[in-house]
Amino acid sequence: MRDVLQQKTDVRSRVTGWMGRRFLAHLTKTGFDLGSSWLVPSRVLAPLRRNGLNPVPELARMQAQGPVTRLPLPVTVWLVTGYDAAKQVLVDAEAFSNDFGHLRNLGLFADEAPGGLGFSDPPEHTRLRKVLTPEFTMRRLARLVPRIEAIVADQLDLMSMEDGPVDLVEKFAMTVPALTICELLGVPASQREEFQRRSVSRFDLDGAATASLSAVSESIVYFRELVRAQREAPGDGLLGELIRKHGDDLDDDELAGLADGLLTGGFETTASMISLGTLAMLRSPELAQRVLEGEEAVNGVVDELLRHQSVVQVAFLRIARHDTTIAGTKIKAGDIVACSLSQANRDPSVYPDPDAILPDRPAGQHLAFGHGAHRCIGAELAKMELRAAYPALMRRFPEMRLAVDPGELSFRKLSIVYGLHSLPIHLGSHTSPIQPAP
Repeated sequence: MRDVLQQKTDVRSRVTGWMGRRFLAHLTKTGFDLGSSWLVPSRVLAPLRRNGLNPVPELARMQAQGPVTRLPLPVTVWLVTGYDAAKQVLVDAEAFSNDFGHLRNLGLFADEAPGGLGFSDPPEHTRLRKVLTPEFTMRRLARLVPRIEAIVADQLDLMSMEDGPVDLVEKFAMTVPALTICELLGVPASQREEFQRRSVSRFDLDGAATASLSAVSESIVYFRELVRAQREAPGDGLLGELIRKHGDDLDDDELAGLADGLLTGGFETTASMISLGTLAMLRSPELAQRVLEGEEAVNGVVDELLRHQSVVQVAFLRIARHDTTIAGTKIKAGDIVACSLSQANRDPSVYPDPDAILPDRPAGQHLAFGHGAHRCIGAELAKMELRAAYPALMRRFPEMRLAVDPGELSFRKLSIVYGLHSLPIHLGSHTSPIQPAP
């Protein structure tokens, strides 16, 4: 009986894989613009879109109808918008696979697998996470705090020297996490400009659907070269440390994948949070004042902004390993499941008045970093950067204001990681030296 069920699953996977490859091949034949294609229903694209700082209303309508919705695609894809249902999917590694091979077989991704932990299953995921976890404890990360604060201060100094409006995305939001990851990994100073260039726009799907996937492949190649150099002369960063401790157990591809995974999880996500969080504070003087009231206040603002913005709009796709049930919906083996983190974090059954930014909400419940075994391993590092960036920025430029009409701001139209293309600001005539938070 088990053999018969397995044969049916294999046939189903082959059929859906063929359909997926045909569909993607048709769309990408001449270069596919996801944002303008009439071939893709709006319901399919809704999880990748926003209305300013909020999810598009269509997601809320789907959530109101039920926590799990089938999307109108030639392959079976379920969108999860309910908070409890999303937690169920994210935590259940036995029922749902993250293995990149499944997605590649469906023709949904490029040949080069995105690196890191996000696209692997136990026992491989368990082995790799066990290697990384000791390097991301609060105690280990504490050594980076002075360097993060120095990076923030340096960028604010450079901004203060600019004439006219300053693009906060380019001059601050992108540079702080890029330089922090360089410090973490041990990227040589001579390569940091190239590192930052390779880091941008890998999650932006406004143009050709394959553009960001090509960036992933280029990134993996770059990190392989960096790993080879570190093997010859291990530095003081994370890569050097992993090579010294686990160099015989991890090959170059695995180390490159881990490095790329840290870039995937820690660069553009934090950059988007810095810029979107700043915009939220520019719109709310009370919120801006709150980050100046000490460590506890900053922690509350950061946690609530993470929930409210949920810049990673959709979690890594899961493939059902076997028939299962989510919130009363039957999911068959081989089905694809996508969790809308942005909408799950606005579930009114969990968050009263979900569209409001309320820093006094109970902390730590949101899904902005995922949940379960695949929860972002760099979550605390991201929080450290935000805790340093927000108050320093507001303290240094107390008269900061938008340099354009709010309606002129350019947001990403279609993206896995949501954000602003630019955030032009006037710094004001008065700037203050950075002082330690009270």
